[in-house]
Amino acid sequence: MEINDFLTYIQKTKRVSENTVSAYKQDLVAFKKFLKENRIMTFSQATNTQVVAYLMELKSTGKSKATVNRKLASIRAFYRFLIRGGKIKENPTEGIKSPKISRKGISFLSIEEIERLLEKPDDSVKGKRDRAMLELLYATGIRVSEIIELEISDVNINMGFVKCSGSHGRARIVPMGIPAKNALLDYLENSRPALIRDREDEGKSWLFVNYMGEIFTRQGFWKILKQYGKMAGLDEKLTPQTLRNSFAMHMVQNGIDIKSLQELMGHEDIIATQVYFEHMRKRIKDVYDKTHPRALMDIDRKM
Repeated sequence: MEINDFLTYIQKTKRVSENTVSAYKQDLVAFKKFLKENRIMTFSQATNTQVVAYLMELKSTGKSKATVNRKLASIRAFYRFLIRGGKIKENPTEGIKSPKISRKGISFLSIEEIERLLEKPDDSVKGKRDRAMLELLYATGIRVSEIIELEISDVNINMGFVKCSGSHGRARIVPMGIPAKNALLDYLENSRPALIRDREDEGKSWLFVNYMGEIFTRQGFWKILKQYGKMAGLDEKLTPQTLRNSFAMHMVQNGIDIKSLQELMGHEDIIATQVYFEHMRKRIKDVYDKTHPRALMDIDRKM
């Protein structure tokens, strides 16, 4: 019951996605199984030693540092929940450090590459829809799962903002620029009616629809993106996350502060936002080292 109570709490209070809830459940059930195998029948009986032993077992079975980090984060959050609820007095995860992992470089497009991509959709019914989708995705940085679930009522073109419900991240209102507004208006007036045709609405006024007048799938959006990426010569480096990264990196390049970017991106944890700033600092340092004539001079050289 404790696990179910925790899952209900994070879903209703923290409003995390179903995928996140599923991941927490998987992690906690696996930890519970480990404890029982070691004759520890309740979570309250676990000590710091058992948590460390579990992490060591994960490592010995070939689990990556990222996986171990995620499982530790799940267990730590669960025990904090139990402490707040008065179920236990001490957190057995206290003092346990997460394994350090090397972050991969962030893949994003230059502004010139973004412009090349956005000019590829034509003025056909499909092209107008696709241009609106690409413009909105880059203008707002929202997730693909969020953009395909947008309803017409979630978009205020006159005021220039999009409302995200929070089913896949933090609920928020994200502004959009004039190109995205114009592309959306063109799509709603001249493209969407042709795609909907005489099909009766089944209760959802999806913003973006396919040729059947139905909601897009992630696979459907991916197919469209790859098509335009190939046309723009970007197919090898283009993914939906690449566009989201491009939004974030271009905002960082132009001076946005970390709290504002966290809000726009819908990150629940500011650590996820910090990655973009760290990447930018590293790029600046690399450029400095490569271009300044005295950047890498040996400070121990003889005078």
